[in-house]
Amino acid sequence: MSRPPRRFLVYALSLLGLAVCLLGLALAPGWNWGLAALACALLAAMGTHDLIQRRHTVSRNYPVTAHLRYLLESFGPEIRQYFIQRDTEEVPFSREQRSLVYRRAKGTIDKQPFGSLRDMQAPGYEWMNHSLAPAAISDNDFRVTVGAGRARPYAASVLNVSAMSFGALSPNAISALNDGARRGGFYHDTGEGGISPYHRRGGDLVWEIGSGYFGCRDAEGGFDARRFAEQATDDAIKMIEIKLSQGAKPGHGGILPGAKVTAEIAATREVPEGHDVVSPASHSAFTTPRELIDFICRLRELSGGKPVGIKLAIGHPWEWFALVKAMREQGEHPDFVVVDGGQGGTGAAPLEFINRLGMPLTDALLLVHNALVGAGLREKVRVGAAGKVISAFDVARTLALGADWCNSARGFMFSLGCIQARSCHTDRCPSGVATQNRLRGSRLDVPLKAERVERFQASTREALAEMLGAAGLTHPSQLGPEHISRRVSRHEVRSFSTLFDLLAPDELLEGGASRHPVFADYWDAATADSWAPPIDLQRLRDSKLV
Repeated sequence: MSRPPRRFLVYALSLLGLAVCLLGLALAPGWNWGLAALACALLAAMGTHDLIQRRHTVSRNYPVTAHLRYLLESFGPEIRQYFIQRDTEEVPFSREQRSLVYRRAKGTIDKQPFGSLRDMQAPGYEWMNHSLAPAAISDNDFRVTVGAGRARPYAASVLNVSAMSFGALSPNAISALNDGARRGGFYHDTGEGGISPYHRRGGDLVWEIGSGYFGCRDAEGGFDARRFAEQATDDAIKMIEIKLSQGAKPGHGGILPGAKVTAEIAATREVPEGHDVVSPASHSAFTTPRELIDFICRLRELSGGKPVGIKLAIGHPWEWFALVKAMREQGEHPDFVVVDGGQGGTGAAPLEFINRLGMPLTDALLLVHNALVGAGLREKVRVGAAGKVISAFDVARTLALGADWCNSARGFMFSLGCIQARSCHTDRCPSGVATQNRLRGSRLDVPLKAERVERFQASTREALAEMLGAAGLTHPSQLGPEHISRRVSRHEVRSFSTLFDLLAPDELLEGGASRHPVFADYWDAATADSWAPPIDLQRLRDSKLV
């Protein structure tokens, strides 16, 4: 007769231990035998269940001991993050980046000793060039006027809170962000989940309107102009942002299960409590580039002349070109465009969307900026950008590529105390930031975290001012691609001005599209009447023949 496999040893020992404990309890009753019997009984019951159940093969093959594997696996990310990963390993944010935010938010020393941890000879390393004639900057409250010439222009800060909805973040987290924005004089983007009571604490708001039209929707989920006008005229709302797509999950709709639609969320989003809430993948208020321009103009009028813009992640280049052509042909344009890079964050999205869908920020920002410059629209349309912006160098680099200001989501989450546990989708956020669990969220101290939000933003601006001064500049608007360099190989360094293809003003209007990659393929074929691909691409899709 063959012996039982060794993998059943722990289960067998638990059964044997239970028998011994029961015998001991019978012969010499006492609490020690009782506790031992209880422990063995629990292990034996677990092992018996493992053998009977059919869902987990590993548990059937390794009764009891398999649970040790599951336990270790459950906190494997934390072990790697805190004990194994290098300080500079960005997955998605490095310990160096997180520590920088924590120190600046808390007001502790953010200086580093002994030199850089970076390999400056490695391909991809980037830096900002300094000047032998540094400039003195007396005021680092850098501002960008959005909607100049409109009835209600807005002076935006160079760094603001990116879109994060109530429902994705806890009430206390939203409250702290808004308090911090009020104290620091920068804006707080509401996200597409509507304007909650926690957004109304005095901070400047950018109202993001997504395809669900939360806060301005009719009974069928379409756009309601009357309801929009009632909300948009609120003095706290400084700008309106139409969300076309976001970096972490572009082209992806969503559903909020009815079980999560509490009375508070229902009131904020103006939907029935306890019912599933669907965010479609696309808008119903417009279907073509021209209609989008008309919708922008309508919202500007309904809001009393406030700046209205769009937020998008770049996908098919011809779609962005179609929108630029619509601006030209309609004689109207958004007041701003916020470019969301493919490396943007989200509370929950399919892995394929996070990793493989959407253009990274550098490429997307260059495409948007170049198209506006080449079409003669750049001076009329302001450009914001978001995508892993944490440090002052991140801001400077982004502005040098063509942005007027930056937004940050996860940076401000770190300032609230986020530890990058990556459990946003489980409702078990350990720091009380990305959760709707009342007990967890209530542990986040609003006054304290609001101070840290304000301090992080102010410290980053101060660091940006120091970098600008070192480069001989006095304002972020003076940054250009010539100020940033990249090592493209061990033996070659190029500035952004020579590394990237840049268009001259009005070049696209003067027949210059054929001189530039991407524009040569798609600019002439794009049309303001449709988002559809060029005819040649449609034929290719139909036939699969080049």
